[in-house]
Amino acid sequence: MTVTPSRAGDEGTTARAGRRRRTGTESGAAGGTEAGTGGGTEAGTGGGGEDEVQLPGARAATAGAAHGGATPTGTAPASAAPVSSGSASAADRPAEVPPPTRGFLAKATLVTAALSIAGALLGLGRDQALAHLFGAGTETDAFLVAWTVPEVAATLLIEDGMAFVLVPAFSLAVALRARGTGGGDPVRALVASTLPRIALVLVGVAALLIAGAPYLVAGLAPGLPDPGLAVDCTRLTATCVLSFGLAGYCSAALRAHRRFLAPAAIYVAYNTGIITAMFVLGGHWGVRSAAIGVALGGCLMVAAQTPSLVRQLFGRHRSVTAAVAPAGAASQAEGPNAEQPAEQAPKQSVTHAVNLALVVPVLLFALCRQSQVLIERYLASSLPSGAISHLNYAQKVAQIPMTLSLMLCTVTFPVLAQALAEGDTERARQRVEHDVSVAACIVLLGAAAVFACAPQIIELLFQRGAFAARDTAATATVMRVYSVGLLGHTLVGALVRTYFSAGRPTWYPLAAMTAGIVATSWIGAATVGAWGVSGIAAANAIGITLTAALLLSGMNERRSVPIHTRWVVHELSKPLRAAGCAAVAGALCASRFDPPALALSTGGLTVTVVYVLLLRLLGVQAVAPAFRTALRSVTRRLPHARFR
Repeated sequence: MTVTPSRAGDEGTTARAGRRRRTGTESGAAGGTEAGTGGGTEAGTGGGGEDEVQLPGARAATAGAAHGGATPTGTAPASAAPVSSGSASAADRPAEVPPPTRGFLAKATLVTAALSIAGALLGLGRDQALAHLFGAGTETDAFLVAWTVPEVAATLLIEDGMAFVLVPAFSLAVALRARGTGGGDPVRALVASTLPRIALVLVGVAALLIAGAPYLVAGLAPGLPDPGLAVDCTRLTATCVLSFGLAGYCSAALRAHRRFLAPAAIYVAYNTGIITAMFVLGGHWGVRSAAIGVALGGCLMVAAQTPSLVRQLFGRHRSVTAAVAPAGAASQAEGPNAEQPAEQAPKQSVTHAVNLALVVPVLLFALCRQSQVLIERYLASSLPSGAISHLNYAQKVAQIPMTLSLMLCTVTFPVLAQALAEGDTERARQRVEHDVSVAACIVLLGAAAVFACAPQIIELLFQRGAFAARDTAATATVMRVYSVGLLGHTLVGALVRTYFSAGRPTWYPLAAMTAGIVATSWIGAATVGAWGVSGIAAANAIGITLTAALLLSGMNERRSVPIHTRWVVHELSKPLRAAGCAAVAGALCASRFDPPALALSTGGLTVTVVYVLLLRLLGVQAVAPAFRTALRSVTRRLPHARFR
């Protein structure tokens, strides 16, 4: 990443402060490693025998607690200043869960990306099976209307809504557990206070969707030729509200513990269930077999994470907490809150982190964001048969680069939440700027490849069985339009985390998303008559780009993390220009070959070479350090991260 002259002073100050923080952390880590060798316990993470990414520097937290004591409140005040050169030494500060190393983040991101790619490939296999078995006609349109339920549920309960609330809450609980404050377990206290209520709400919502399926289908797609089939499929897919909610809860808890293997594997289990159901039951149940697969896949998502979560709740962390407690108790006796009962401090802190004022704007934002799909289905239901299917296939393929680009943000979300909880806004700012730069570079490479080789990609993936050449042409055209909005989708996914990580209610993201939805609705309604599905896709791209611009312009200390907005925009313009040139060059090269495989290979290689060269010429340096760190993490075993 290029450092501009205006930022040189900030970078130097940050580097000096970072060296001082690392010195204290490394000292604590050394002592903690020696102490932990004999007993074999690990502070703050629990769960011996876990086959996940281990919490880096966990032993440092134990050593720090023994030397520096524990803070009864669990978080720094909202007005706390970042650590600077004049701050107290590491021995005088309360024990914290240390920031993960760059190598840990790289390795965790690679594991998450690998399993996400496997899940995405299985998702493509699911869509291929759907296209092969049922084509792009009336039956598939009916199922895709019912598919709206799991799509919305995934956004609300797994990817955005619940994660934005629970990851910061569990991060706080894990930090309190690492400090050894109080006699209870803050993580268990949080689970006991939230899981039963959430499960009860999920059961009620699922029952309402099952009972109101006819009205839901009529509202989503009033022009559907076979609403009865869509109603049957909707009632089957409605069960995923409960299973997705439980899966999202487990994912948030595990990611806050910096365990990423099981959460990343959920879509592998989910798509495996759908594919299996379609091939086993498709001959007898038709497209309803896909809806049965959704219900089965949701259960598999929960089953894939339950053992790992149980180890976190009932693992060996209790002995470590007990070992740290005496030092923490001594520190508490000298603090201003010494009279507060030890059992109540962590419970009050973690339960306060999840409240209605915080949950409502998060869920409304996620629902508003997912309403883009509802608008598309509504507008496309009046078009000729197959329009909804073309939109669905194009969107699924086009979103793969976006999904991969957000893997780093998924891994660093608990890190960002921890930094904001401790009042370290400088570390949070650096984290956000770095994540946005890397995610943008990755997604723009994918967007250029999608734009350049869209016809070849669709032909190779779907053109067989009931999926004809005309379906390939229509889907490829829509996919190229979708690719224009991929940067906007990625920026929204990366930036909105910063608004909800601080643990305080904010309505600005919902207002920004509402503006984007209004633009999508108006533009889509105005263009669907003349441009058909391409007009709907263009409205999607424009609306999400507007939302991304509003979120980026609203980044300040009052709402989110105060980043250098002008510098970020300037840096984003470089890969954007490179992607535009690479897309044109790749499309020209791909069009010169008839075999789709050869055309795709040539176009993809051209896009990559042109894009990378232009990034070097424009001075974009955000991606190279990340790639070097990722390579080192693969070829060298990290001392604080393991996979078994």
